Amino acid sequence: MPLDFTKHFVAVPTEFKLRNNTDCSWKVTVKLMNGRVTLDQGWASYAVHQIKIGYMVTFKLLTPDTLKVIIFDDNGIEVVNKCRKHDEAFVAKE
Repeated sequence: MPLDFTKHFVAVPTEFKLRNNTDCSWKVTVKLMNGRVTLDQGWASYAVHQIKIGYMVTFKLLTPDTLKVIIFDDNGIEVVNKCRKHDEAFVAKE
């Protein structure tokens, strides 16, 4: 995550809930690596199903521990994500 983004947190959470444009959500852990905050466990299993080379991914902070993930394809059109089955360990409980 860009440092400009993380400076808005009093303390960066250890876990984020990611929510897409169809309100599916899952959790990812957060890890500090080389002075930067990175999405860790749970991110790869999401990204492999939703994001392709050439896509642009944006994040919008909804709550202190929830990020809305907005994905645009290589033509700049927003991708509508269907809820897919993913690793049950990372399903966000409502």
